[in-house]
Amino acid sequence: MHWPPRLQLANLPTPLQRLDRFSRRFDGVDIWVKHDELTGLEVSGNKIRKLEFTIAQALEEGCDTLITCGGVQSNHCRATAILGARLGLKVHLLLRGESPDVSDGNLLLDRLAGAEVTYVPVKEWSSHPQLAEQLQEYYRAAGSRAFFIPVGASDAIGLWGYVAASQELQRDLQQHNLDPDYIVVATGSGGTQAGLIAGRALFGIDAEIKAFNVSDDAAYFQHKVSADLALWRDRYQVDLDTAELPIHTVEGYLGPGYGQADADVFVTIAELARLEGLFLDPVYTGKAFHGMVSELLKAEQGLNSALPAARSVVFIHTGGLFGLFPQKQGFGF
Repeated sequence: MHWPPRLQLANLPTPLQRLDRFSRRFDGVDIWVKHDELTGLEVSGNKIRKLEFTIAQALEEGCDTLITCGGVQSNHCRATAILGARLGLKVHLLLRGESPDVSDGNLLLDRLAGAEVTYVPVKEWSSHPQLAEQLQEYYRAAGSRAFFIPVGASDAIGLWGYVAASQELQRDLQQHNLDPDYIVVATGSGGTQAGLIAGRALFGIDAEIKAFNVSDDAAYFQHKVSADLALWRDRYQVDLDTAELPIHTVEGYLGPGYGQADADVFVTIAELARLEGLFLDPVYTGKAFHGMVSELLKAEQGLNSALPAARSVVFIHTGGLFGLFPQKQGFGF
């Protein structure tokens, strides 16, 4: 397989670890965590894996500026801002929402890293691709060249991040003599989910990929992931019938909406922190982990479950620690 240009930005490989104490909650189910929150302190999480390929492409095209977009507390925007600072690239962020009174969490790090921020009201967010094009023209007129990265770096280029991660995970599984039934991950923009699905097929991983949506719905991810896989296959001439790859998105744990979690999610986050010293966030990983636990408990009770007959499960920890701080009120202290 021919790999595209890639930068070495993340601390890899990340560990695969069994959650010994938390697994005791279940009758014969081992829960393992792939610690992608350890890809680097400031740039922690899944986004840096994608950006290794995306920013490499930007540099190949002679760009000196990165434009990207996301929510005010976007992990992806934070990682882009910090990597831009490390590589000497200007970063301009389009953030969905209004400017908060206090910069906290990811937004604080965006600003400390020197990113320029433009806030886009929610009602105008659908026009952000056009705004990005206007910014590219603005920078072109100023003598710069700007590269646009879509939400979450979830496109044909960024998809390579979790194709590569799948190859790493295959080695992990061999090292631990582990044959999990399921690989569980949060999905918000679809790129990590798509990369894992492709990587599973390419590297012969038997476990089913089960993604828990933290935005939109299963129909959206069916369309988005299918489209990204097809574009990736065609762009890079990959010998893989992506139309036949199964896409499993588990609904029911979105809560009030993107970036908003039910009280049960905060309870699960706190319990895991106490038992394992492992921290999740209420936007992505907390919802997916809570959904996984709920589905495993359903299976134990003989109820219809998205994770039936599980004996071992690998949870991909995609980071998001800084998203805890703006929602600390959810823990009651």
